[in-house]
Amino acid sequence: MSSPVLHAFYVGRALADAVNERAERLLTDGLSLVGKFDAEQRENLRQFTEEVMVRAQQAEAEAGVSYTAAASNAGTVTDLQATIDTLRAEIAQVRVALQQYRTTSQI
Repeated sequence: MSSPVLHAFYVGRALADAVNERAERLLTDGLSLVGKFDAEQRENLRQFTEEVMVRAQQAEAEAGVSYTAAASNAGTVTDLQATIDTLRAEIAQVRVALQQYRTTSQI
């Protein structure tokens, strides 16, 4: 003998188990897709970085410039400061020339 209440209990329990299994499957599939997407994006970023570095090395080789990681920091800082000073002097010269041009063209 089975009562309708007992039958409803078993139907509800089976429904809950089926919904739980379906939700678990959907969650694991979703997490799997997210993991796959993350891995693909990391690989794309790695390839992009590699491509940029190859292009930079090619441009460096074409320009005849070589980067040495073993260069001393003091020499690099001094060279960098000298370059900055040279650029500032050139900017000042261009400003003077531009100012002279403006004054002569206004007359």
